[in-house]
Amino acid sequence: MSFELYYWDGIQGRGEFVRLALEEAAADYIDVARRPDGMAAMMKLLKSRTEPHIPFAPPFLKDGDLIVSHVANILFYLGPKLGLAPKNEPLRFIANGLQLTITDFVAEVHDTHHPLSTNLYYEDQKEAAKQRAADFITHRIPKFMGHFERVLAQNPQGNKHTVGRGLTYVDLSLFQIVEGLRYAFPRATKDIGKHYPALVALHDAIEQRPNIEKYLTSERRLDFNESGIFRHYPELDQDA
Repeated sequence: MSFELYYWDGIQGRGEFVRLALEEAAADYIDVARRPDGMAAMMKLLKSRTEPHIPFAPPFLKDGDLIVSHVANILFYLGPKLGLAPKNEPLRFIANGLQLTITDFVAEVHDTHHPLSTNLYYEDQKEAAKQRAADFITHRIPKFMGHFERVLAQNPQGNKHTVGRGLTYVDLSLFQIVEGLRYAFPRATKDIGKHYPALVALHDAIEQRPNIEKYLTSERRLDFNESGIFRHYPELDQDA
């Protein structure tokens, strides 16, 4: 039976972190909202009055009768099934902790363009966004990216991966972080390889993996756009 991934149609967003794991593993999955009537099917689940374990919001994954919500939770569930989690059980909790840190970072990325309210358009909070983005570039990118660079450097199994000696979903998620930051803040990240060489080396290695390379050039890979998490507004970008 195929995994069913539910996420908003037309954007990479948080759903992309799950897609990358499914694509790397060549898993059989359906991107439900991108099918005819898929959005209606997703909203029916979200608004259900009978489903015993309803998710709060997408992304969520359906595996048979089980519904798993939240990116880090989905990847914690999928990782062992897809061969993208450490075989050592304690290390699986380390991977989960790193993914939760990525979740925190993604929330801060979102808040660069919606610092006041998600119910307001970007244009209604542009001045606040400029202040938030400037602080994000100056302080938060170095804080998070510096941490992940150290995680790679201090991995006892080598700096090719974040946890253990093999590829995990955390590595794939960091690939997406680098991709997204480069799209949203090209000026701020122009020297990203100089500041975070291990992270960029990880990104480049993942980009060349056969299944990922095939996915990135396929119609299944949505383009970044100004409706997703990573948005490029030139007025929010600046030199780091």
